[in-house]
Amino acid sequence: MGEVQGAIFLLINAFEKYAGTDGDKSTMSKGEVKEMFKKEFGMELEKAKGQEGIDKIFKDLDSNSDNKVDFQEFVCLVASIAMVLHECVAH
Repeated sequence: MGEVQGAIFLLINAFEKYAGTDGDKSTMSKGEVKEMFKKEFGMELEKAKGQEGIDKIFKDLDSNSDNKVDFQEFVCLVASIAMVLHECVAH
């Protein structure tokens, strides 16, 4: 398996790890997103941004406004973070 293919499977596994703990395995709730940020990035969103910040982050992630983050929205988040990190290490 190539590195990119392996990375794709890691993304799928990461999404599935957090999605569904609140019931629906095809989406992440606000609580699941908070848990993912805490465990994957070491960020407790309440401390960093407060409830208003959490709501804004979730709203920005939830591009179709269904109050859930689906896999496509999750991948967009990861791609955005990857682009920021790439800029940090490339310069």
